[in-house]
Amino acid sequence: MAQMENSQQVAFLRGINVGRAKRVAMADLRKLLGDLGFAQARTVLNSGNVVYDGGKVAPADAAARIEEALVLKLGVAARVTVLSASQFAELIEQNTLAPAADAARLLTLVLNNPADMQRLAPLLQRPWQPEALALGQWAAYAWCPDGVLASKVVAALGVLLGDGVTSRNWATMQKLQALLNGPEAAATSAKEH
Repeated sequence: MAQMENSQQVAFLRGINVGRAKRVAMADLRKLLGDLGFAQARTVLNSGNVVYDGGKVAPADAAARIEEALVLKLGVAARVTVLSASQFAELIEQNTLAPAADAARLLTLVLNNPADMQRLAPLLQRPWQPEALALGQWAAYAWCPDGVLASKVVAALGVLLGDGVTSRNWATMQKLQALLNGPEAAATSAKEH
């Protein structure tokens, strides 16, 4: 059982199913991952969040394979970021802004290249109140009390990182964590979606 947990991965697809562009049905996404040899693909919401068994494939290699297959099989170009289950667990633990009163206004910005985190360090010196910014190894965390669209923190992160980051609210991250935490949690989450 521990071996299977170690091979779990979480994939984040950037910018799909926003408006009418880049439409990807989650059933098609699960099938695509299965066709790539990734077992037990389960999606959360309609925004390109997938938990699956990556076998012995490294997260960066899995991301490249998924990106290529999206274009070749579904005709959609989207940036894909993949974390191992242990990296995702670290991402959850490193969020010093959690728990927030409203998980929908706490944004997790997952970096495609963790080395980009160094570019964000100067932002910690700026006064963001009432917003807040925290940095971990795999993601930046932004508290957006007035909403994501009005957030100066999120705008600054976007300018620095462009498409090198994909964001999800904390509620979505908690759902992904539930899928990774075992069959009971996964069954409950699957019933909700």
